[in-house]
Amino acid sequence: MWRMAAVPAAVALFVTGCASAGESGGAEASAVLSDGMVNVVDGGEPVRGGGASFGSYSEPASLDPAVTITSVTTGGAEMVNIYDSLMRLDSDAQEFVPQMAAGLEHDADFRTWTLTLRDGVAFSNGKPVDAAAVKASQERYAAKPAPEAALWKDSVVGITTPDDKTVVYELNKTWAEFPGLLTTGPGMIVSTDSDGADGKFTPIGAGPFTLDKWSQAESMLLNANPSYWAGEPNLDTLTFVYLPSTTVGQETFFNGGIDATFVREPNEIQQALDRGVSGYMNLTAAANAAVINAAEGRPGADPRLRKAMQLAIDTDIINERAFGNTNKSTNMIFSEGSRWHTETPGPQVDVEEATRLVDAAKADGYDGQLEVIDASDPASLQTSLAVEAQLEAVGFDVQVNNLPTIGDQIRTIAAERDYDIAAWGLSFREADPYPKMFATMHSAGKQVYGMYTSPEMDALIEQVQTEPDADAKLQILDKIQQQVNKDAPYLVYGDFSDFIIWNANMHGILGSSNSLVLFGQAWKTN
Repeated sequence: MWRMAAVPAAVALFVTGCASAGESGGAEASAVLSDGMVNVVDGGEPVRGGGASFGSYSEPASLDPAVTITSVTTGGAEMVNIYDSLMRLDSDAQEFVPQMAAGLEHDADFRTWTLTLRDGVAFSNGKPVDAAAVKASQERYAAKPAPEAALWKDSVVGITTPDDKTVVYELNKTWAEFPGLLTTGPGMIVSTDSDGADGKFTPIGAGPFTLDKWSQAESMLLNANPSYWAGEPNLDTLTFVYLPSTTVGQETFFNGGIDATFVREPNEIQQALDRGVSGYMNLTAAANAAVINAAEGRPGADPRLRKAMQLAIDTDIINERAFGNTNKSTNMIFSEGSRWHTETPGPQVDVEEATRLVDAAKADGYDGQLEVIDASDPASLQTSLAVEAQLEAVGFDVQVNNLPTIGDQIRTIAAERDYDIAAWGLSFREADPYPKMFATMHSAGKQVYGMYTSPEMDALIEQVQTEPDADAKLQILDKIQQQVNKDAPYLVYGDFSDFIIWNANMHGILGSSNSLVLFGQAWKTN
């Protein structure tokens, strides 16, 4: 059972570059951040029984993976524990490995992929997860407003089922990282019984847990699925708790109110590392960013104003205000810590040129008004204040709107698209940045949310998909950085690391893509 801890009026900041009392500036970091498990120890023989609780980043709008972003920040952890996934990311090996599937093979040019299913896998309603069920689920996914449906339809031209245990995918282009798509929404297989005649969706999957009760804006209770293909889960229940911020989640965790939670801001991560907690970490490029609405009638529709925003922002000022240090500050897509870091630097701050561009737009009738959307946690408040000051310094008249919850941000930005500039995580993943780049930067992507796109950028992103050589892919990503510097579709303030942390008595948690965590083999000790 979870309980909310009392939240102190002020939360102490722990910087990534730890310094002793009385020192200022960054000293050597206490830990090197990288993808994979952190401080995880052998828990011995699994223990049966009990329940675990997880403090989620935000509440999902739906448990349908064909309409909801399958990331840990938007309900993906809930969904992967209900549906499981055909493939899984092994972050230690940086490889996509079979999960619910038995295997996945490809031809010489990575255009024909053959998926083999395990024996004995069934949905929670008892029906088999066979080749027909997989094909039906993925065709359903492609027909829905799924976050990666456009990418799927752009690449997969045929699905055949030679027998009950085999699914063959025909692609229209070379794609060596295709297995990654089977770790997220398309790989979460939904029963054909999920769509009711009345249009109501019921989450029926083959994962380790089933939905028991969803108390909106409070929590979601999942029960163990006794027919799970990997064996009945050790945990009886898994509860997802919806708290107002990661700060509240972390404080609740440290006060014993929940067993696991999600943190991402540098000060929160350092506090967790200082306490030696166990967890699963994923590096996410451009996770601390702001999207610019380029829809008609918005200031961002004018390329001069987008460029002015880009030239006005000093990311060091933002990160110093928000986190007390600049260790995670960068306006590049991929920072120096990423294996996808490129030679081309981000745009240089130029207040004089930014002011000239705003003045030119005003001379053509622009009224100077600009709304900035952000969250209400301490770091977001400081970020929005720093952004406001820098944009006003070049001539914008800024109104800041700090929304009370992450859910409000998602609704305002993703659904309503009612913003000029808005804090948002683009979150390009180390294992394979392409799917999120397509979703957020390609004109056919489902997560563009009004941002500017161009034929030149589309062509570059398509080259990232079809290039199997890592060194050649780096050269394409460098050209993408150059195009972003030119087009200013969004602003990068820095990168974050997704860090899912859990108590020392939690064991057997598996990680996957998009920072998803599976509790199907997890257990708790006393």
